[in-house]
Amino acid sequence: MLTNNPFAEVSATIPPSAMQTFVVVMFLLVVAGTIFDVIHKKSAKYFFENMKREKAAGSRQVGGGEKVGIAVATAAHDVLASGEFCNPHRRLAHLITMYGFILFVITSCTMIFGYAEPGAATPAIHPLLWHLGALMVCVGGYWFWFFIRVDVAAEGHSPFRFMPADLFVVSLVACTTFALIWSFFVNAGAGTVSWVFFLLFIAAALVLFGGVPWSKFAHMFFKPAAAYQKRVADADGSRSNLPPPVDAPAKFGLGIKRDLPRHY
Repeated sequence: MLTNNPFAEVSATIPPSAMQTFVVVMFLLVVAGTIFDVIHKKSAKYFFENMKREKAAGSRQVGGGEKVGIAVATAAHDVLASGEFCNPHRRLAHLITMYGFILFVITSCTMIFGYAEPGAATPAIHPLLWHLGALMVCVGGYWFWFFIRVDVAAEGHSPFRFMPADLFVVSLVACTTFALIWSFFVNAGAGTVSWVFFLLFIAAALVLFGGVPWSKFAHMFFKPAAAYQKRVADADGSRSNLPPPVDAPAKFGLGIKRDLPRHY
């Protein structure tokens, strides 16, 4: 199972060109959904206006070389390592899910565009990584859903409580779960059952990639830009111009005198 390409197994019924067209359509849906999300929520407008305000409030200019260094630091810390998460469990779950999703998408495209022809010999590494990526998404996604979500872990709500904001996580986990089950039944020779889970896999993919305007999918494209701009604002001094919080210790000259907390 782990070394068999499930897309090649169904290519006798579904032409590879149809599968390739589906992948292209999903990509276009993500692009269109992200653009719609930017326009509808005016997030790009807010981002650039905020960037202009911070630049005007800055006390120094940030040079090109320094911006490159900031971009590298942002990519390493905020993107590749998800350093914005303070909770180590949530950070680990996010990393497992993120890298599993990347692995799943890349290997799906590789097998569909390169090895979906009937009788094509797929190198074992591709389906192996495909199954590994799907499994990583399931591990990270279910861990987050049942044990880490704030409304479950802290507020005591049912783990089966669904909100519109959960659409991305639910459709992502459903997509990879149905993909694994479909692959299992394909290799088991259970024709009718495998087609049922294949259709569920396709339906979940449609919700995942077609539901961008209503989910947090587009959020993954905004976060790196926001993290980068925050670092630039720290470098040019514009964030240092903000007043300290109202409950800041007495060393900032605000409020009553009090002892510093031990962890300060």
